[in-house]
Amino acid sequence: LMVWLRRTTHYLFIVVVAVNSTLLTINAGDYIFYTDWAWTSFVVFSISQSTMLVVGAIYYMLFTGVPGTATYYATIMTIYTWVAKGAWFGLGYPYDFVTVPVWIPSAMLLDLTYWATRRNKHAAIIIGGTLVGLSLPIFNMINLLLIRDPLEMAFKYPRPTLPPYMTPIEPQVGKFYNSPVALGSGAGAVLSVPIAALGAKLNTWTYRWMAA
Repeated sequence: LMVWLRRTTHYLFIVVVAVNSTLLTINAGDYIFYTDWAWTSFVVFSISQSTMLVVGAIYYMLFTGVPGTATYYATIMTIYTWVAKGAWFGLGYPYDFVTVPVWIPSAMLLDLTYWATRRNKHAAIIIGGTLVGLSLPIFNMINLLLIRDPLEMAFKYPRPTLPPYMTPIEPQVGKFYNSPVALGSGAGAVLSVPIAALGAKLNTWTYRWMAA
């Protein structure tokens, strides 16, 4: 009974973490993902996406101890988000209004690190966390290259609940003199490591709570 109870509780944790991380990511911007501030605050979104992904993915992966579960976790988040995209589209918003972040390749790198280092937890935190932070902004540029002008989407289709003081303004030209992808990758690589460590520690706390 206790084994069954522990497993059930752990899988419940996984569902809760996946759902909540998806919802938090959806609300990381003024609109769903990057539709309005896409070009000017790509750095901020890159950090929020990479840290949100790594905390849940490493938690799930270290719980199972099986390389591949980080990718599975990222896939769950992606599916949830495509459902949200479909819901907004069903409400009459354009297809490009919701941009689904490209999480899966970065999660694959985390899995690969865990596998290549023979399931070394600390290597997964340091190397895997760095790789997630570095790679996510690069993979996420796919979204900004493929969707229609994000500012046009934002001005044409504002969210009905958006307060007046959050109305999008035209971005400054040359807001970032360096590449926002490079800045996002640099900041993401640094911040994803301690956040990955937090995900690993959450796993430890969960085990202690279950054993109590």
